[in-house]
Amino acid sequence: MGDTTTIRVSRATRDALNDLAARRGATLADTVLRAARLLEQDTIGRDLATPLRDDELDWLDADAG
Repeated sequence: MGDTTTIRVSRATRDALNDLAARRGATLADTVLRAARLLEQDTIGRDLATPLRDDELDWLDADAG
C-alpha cells in the first residue's frame, strides 16, 4: 500500500466510510481519496461561481492587441 499514516475519526465516521466503501466495491483508502477529490472539485466549482471583481473584469476587457 506504500506510505501510510493514521487519522483519528469517530467510530461513526469510520463505520460510515467502511459502509460506503463496501457499497462501492472499493477499498476504504480509495473511497476516502475519491471523497477528498470530490470535495476539492466542489471547492473549485464554488470558486468559479463567485462573481468576478471589478479589477478582474477590467483585465478581461483589456485590449490584447
